[in-house]
Amino acid sequence: MHDEAAGTPLLRRDEGGVTVLTLNRPAAFNSLSKALLQGLLDAVEAIAADPERRVVVVEGQGPVFSAGHDLKEIGRNRTREGLGELFGLCSILMTRLTTIPQPVIAKVDGIATAAGCQLVAACDLAVCSETSRFATSGVKYGLFCATPMVALARAVPRKAALEMLLTGDFIDAREARRIGLVNRVVPKEGLDAAVMDLCGRLLDKPAEVLALGKRAFYAQVDAKAGTGLEAAYARATGVIVDNALGESFAEGLDAFTAKRRPDWSRKDGA
Repeated sequence: MHDEAAGTPLLRRDEGGVTVLTLNRPAAFNSLSKALLQGLLDAVEAIAADPERRVVVVEGQGPVFSAGHDLKEIGRNRTREGLGELFGLCSILMTRLTTIPQPVIAKVDGIATAAGCQLVAACDLAVCSETSRFATSGVKYGLFCATPMVALARAVPRKAALEMLLTGDFIDAREARRIGLVNRVVPKEGLDAAVMDLCGRLLDKPAEVLALGKRAFYAQVDAKAGTGLEAAYARATGVIVDNALGESFAEGLDAFTAKRRPDWSRKDGA
C-alpha cells in the first residue's frame, strides 16, 4: 500500500467506515499509469478483506478526475507483452471494483476520459460536479476504447455508449446524468456534502445485505449480457492490444506526441 506523501500516485485516508482513494498524479492529469493501477488494485484488495471498511470513494486530485491511460507510458512499452500487461491489469482492477463487497462511489470533479471514464462507469455509484465532462476519446488517436467499452456498455444504454465510443466526443454532466453514467450532478461547492450524504445512507444499512445485493445485481447483469465480466474484458483486452500495435494508433500516438492533428492518410488502410 502506498504511503500518503507528495509524489505518491495513490493516497488513502479512512474516515470512519469510509475509505477515500485519491488519484494523485495531477501534473499528468491523473493518468492511469501501471504504478497507479497496481496501487489501486492493492488498495481495493486490502479494503475487500477488511470488514471495518464499509464504503469506498474514488476521487482525483486537481481539476481532472482522470485522463485515462498514460499515452507516454504506452509509447515507451508498445509491445504485445507490455500492452497486454497494462490493459490486463486495468481490466482486473475494473472487474474487482464490481466484486468487492463494499459499494464504490466515483466522486468526479472535472474531466474523465478513456480509462478514466471507464473507472467512473465501473464504480457502483457516481456523483459529479456540474462542470464535469466525460468522453471515451481514444478513437480520436486511432485507439478504440475497447476495454472502457465493457464498463460503459454495462452502465448506459447501447446507442448512448456507441455514440461516445465511435465519436470520442465529450458529454457534459447533465447528459451523463440523463444516460445513467452518474447518479447525481451537484454544484462544485456541494460535491463533498453530496458524496458524504450518499456514504451516510449506505453506512446506515447492514453491510452483509449490501454485499449480498451487490453480488446478486452483477450476477444478473452478466446473465442478461450473456457473458461474464472477466470474459468480456479478456476479449476487449485482445482487441485493444491489437489496435495499439497497428498503424492507426502509431499515427495517433505520433500526433499526440508532436501536438498536431492526426493525418490518417499517412498510414495504409485508412
